[in-house]
Amino acid sequence: MPRPVLLHCGDDVKWNHELYKQLRAKFDIVRSHSIPRQEFIEALRAKKFGDFEAIYRPFWNTGGEMGNWDDELISLPPPSCCIYASAGAGFDWVDTRLLAKRGILYCNAAAACTESVADAAIWLILSTFRAFTWSSLAARSLNVEKFRDANRNIAAVTHNPNGLSLGIIGLGKIGYRIAQKAHSAFDMRILYNDIRRLPQDVERSVDAKFYSNLDDMLAVSDCVLVATPFGGSKVLNASSISKMKPKSRLVNIARGKLIDEDALVAALESGHLAAAGLDVHYDEPNVNPRLAAMRNVEMLSHTAGASVESHIGFERLGMENCLSWLETGKAITAVNAQWIHAPKL
Repeated sequence: MPRPVLLHCGDDVKWNHELYKQLRAKFDIVRSHSIPRQEFIEALRAKKFGDFEAIYRPFWNTGGEMGNWDDELISLPPPSCCIYASAGAGFDWVDTRLLAKRGILYCNAAAACTESVADAAIWLILSTFRAFTWSSLAARSLNVEKFRDANRNIAAVTHNPNGLSLGIIGLGKIGYRIAQKAHSAFDMRILYNDIRRLPQDVERSVDAKFYSNLDDMLAVSDCVLVATPFGGSKVLNASSISKMKPKSRLVNIARGKLIDEDALVAALESGHLAAAGLDVHYDEPNVNPRLAAMRNVEMLSHTAGASVESHIGFERLGMENCLSWLETGKAITAVNAQWIHAPKL
């Protein structure tokens, strides 16, 4: 019997070479490397890669040059294709429901970057309480007056997070790890809102309190952390931001489109919110200039999950998903399995 075919998109594997040997032993591997979207579309239409069963993309910044996986691309893989395992935690760039309609499992790799994202989230949380950006920019300015201004005035407007409340929107793997760090290191009180309540033993491990109504949690949280996948609509709009506790803080390490940035700007300008920490932005790679000009807003370039350890994990988990599917019929981190119930289109 011929071996199943796997389409490897993007660069060569860099770290998990022994596991890649196992992959090669189980699959015939064909490569698309990194090619423009139209070239990739034409190659699929011409069946250049054959009747592949799996797609493997080990790095988030290579093999993605073909752009979003929308109906144009999803209509093109052969009927034999059953699994797409990709690097990265978020999957707003791929229509997972449409993939499911075609019988294709989509597997992300959030577990591989959990530690890196959680560390960055803690730093952003601390920054919103302690105004690290103001202090850092003043020091880097080499301006004596700016240095003195920060040195003399920051203490009057900053706080320690110890004992304060952290309201987490989405207590998944990443949200839970952030809760662990915030609770153990700073004794923060953990509140959370999610589509489902977690088991009591999980809640007890971080002393978490569940809120079924998001507005109720927003009203009492000293800092709100957005850690939920993008589902196609904003989680925090003008109405919900107005319900946040006065002088509270907002941190986003999920996706920029989850927050109404105009409403966030207005809340910061009015003083309703004290500060914000943003790893992600609504119109990446374009950053909102009004937010960028605020010294009470900490910003990163969507790098919370960026570390060598994350890359190693992304690479490994994608291969493990493909091997698990081949050997057991089930993937490890499929995010759309619940929608695969109809015959392949």
